[in-house]
Amino acid sequence: MPTNPATLDDLVTLRDWLRFAVSKFNAAHLVYGHGTGSALDEAAFLLLSGLDLPIDQLDPWLDARLTRPERQRLADLIAQRIATRKPAPYLVGKAWIKGHPFRVDERVIVPRSYIGELLVERPEALVPDADSVGRVLDLCTGSGCLAILAALAFDSAGVDAVDISPGALAVARMNIADYRLHDRVTPIESDLFAALSGRRYDLIVSNPPYVASAAVEAFPPEYRAEPKLAHLGGTDGMDLVRRILAAAGRHLEPGGTLVMEIGTGREVIEHDFPELPLIWLDTEESEGEVLLVTADDLAGLDGGQRRPRRGTHRPRKGA
Repeated sequence: MPTNPATLDDLVTLRDWLRFAVSKFNAAHLVYGHGTGSALDEAAFLLLSGLDLPIDQLDPWLDARLTRPERQRLADLIAQRIATRKPAPYLVGKAWIKGHPFRVDERVIVPRSYIGELLVERPEALVPDADSVGRVLDLCTGSGCLAILAALAFDSAGVDAVDISPGALAVARMNIADYRLHDRVTPIESDLFAALSGRRYDLIVSNPPYVASAAVEAFPPEYRAEPKLAHLGGTDGMDLVRRILAAAGRHLEPGGTLVMEIGTGREVIEHDFPELPLIWLDTEESEGEVLLVTADDLAGLDGGQRRPRRGTHRPRKGA
């Protein structure tokens, strides 16, 4: 999309560009949800990222005068966001979870997991004794963000980062390298537990695909830009969630814990697994979307054959 030269001359400060971007985004009826929830938040993220400024510090820079190359960079980013409808993190190649940056591209879903918030701010909600965690599994790792945050939260633990997508694992390897965690975080290509025979963990975390197929087909362009595989959870969205619950007990150490994000599927899973005493971990922005269950409670499952219920679940938070 060509840039009007007059725009570069008329918009001088970051405040000018922020107002311009918000107006353009509102007029284009963009959709948000990839780390931001409004045109203002999206514009602030995109502009600060484009200028290599801290994304949580807008006020100090609002009246800063921008160089012409900087203005051109922002004009191009705003135009790309509108023309392509790609989420802003794809345009700048980076997303954040609670101050931790991760590389992203279209091979992975944009990271935005509630489990990430818990790992950074309340790891004791997942495992009371951090020193007891020797092995962690991040199932459906995507960009590797949860595997990396788990390694940072439990600094004595080794972490296996599992995904079925070779492309996602390539991105995860870049993030693992950025955090210098080669010796502690191991990427593994696997369909859930298929390649993990004999491996057991003190903690399994998972943010699997959990969106109903009808909802995926109705996605706006921003969500369609992400890998369909990372969203699609079957007719009611809970296919992989059921498979993980059915098999996780065989891969947990005694006293181990499974923590899984399932979106708005709580009613379905409580119906399908009435024998499981599930614990629901709330965060600042979620209620009843992250479950916790112990190895002891999972041990009694009968193989996971459950009656699926039809439902529609909103786009998942990314891993």
